[in-house]
Amino acid sequence: MLKEYFADLHIHTCLSPCADLDLSPREIVERAKKERLTIIAITDHNTAQNVRVVMALGEQRGLKVIPGMEVQTREEIHLLTLFPDWPPTAAWEEEIYRRLPDMRNDPGIFGDQPVVDEEGNILKFEERMLLTSIDLSLEEVKQRVEQHGGLIIPSHFDKGSFSLISQLGLIPQDLELEALEMSRKSPLRKPAGMAEASSSLPRIISSDAHRLEDIGSAYTVFLLGEPSLEELRMAFRGQAGRRIVKRVDGGVIYL
Repeated sequence: MLKEYFADLHIHTCLSPCADLDLSPREIVERAKKERLTIIAITDHNTAQNVRVVMALGEQRGLKVIPGMEVQTREEIHLLTLFPDWPPTAAWEEEIYRRLPDMRNDPGIFGDQPVVDEEGNILKFEERMLLTSIDLSLEEVKQRVEQHGGLIIPSHFDKGSFSLISQLGLIPQDLELEALEMSRKSPLRKPAGMAEASSSLPRIISSDAHRLEDIGSAYTVFLLGEPSLEELRMAFRGQAGRRIVKRVDGGVIYL
């Protein structure tokens, strides 16, 4: 039986140096439950070290947590990379770590990068700089993610920086994307420079939460059989009745 699921597929934890330190795993899960979300994705910059603990807490609280990461490609394009479960996410994280430049993070400039436990206690600080590009192109990231059983969604694709439009000026027609993530407050219209063939791609909206209060401020409602990555993929493709019902941004509904 199909039912509606409320999904925020772009949430950072305190491990992302640009995010607030109060974004601990437990606080994220409790905030998501308060906002009546039923699916979230954890997508820190170029790392998944805080993902597994959020997944465990989500399972305890009846919240589906999709494991993921927000990768910055060689072209400086941000991509949400989402996976069906933890093992392929862990394998992807190992590959990304090898692809990061050997640069140390400067907390005074970029912010701290704490790996934490369920209660937010700091286990260690990630010393490798996360806010940077990996040594993989857009096409290479897509290929490798799909080999791990995952999918990519270009983050805030119509934003003025770190997006497909800002970096390429268009959506590559041969990329065969599943969906696009719109920027916050973006109307449902074709952005300038986007290829006409891309206008029919499914679009989601997410909070891109860097603060606790951001979680659930924008979300996408899906009609699914169960909360899983495969069901989301089917919704993007419009298969077996699965579909995107609506997108909500700051209380404004976009059909």
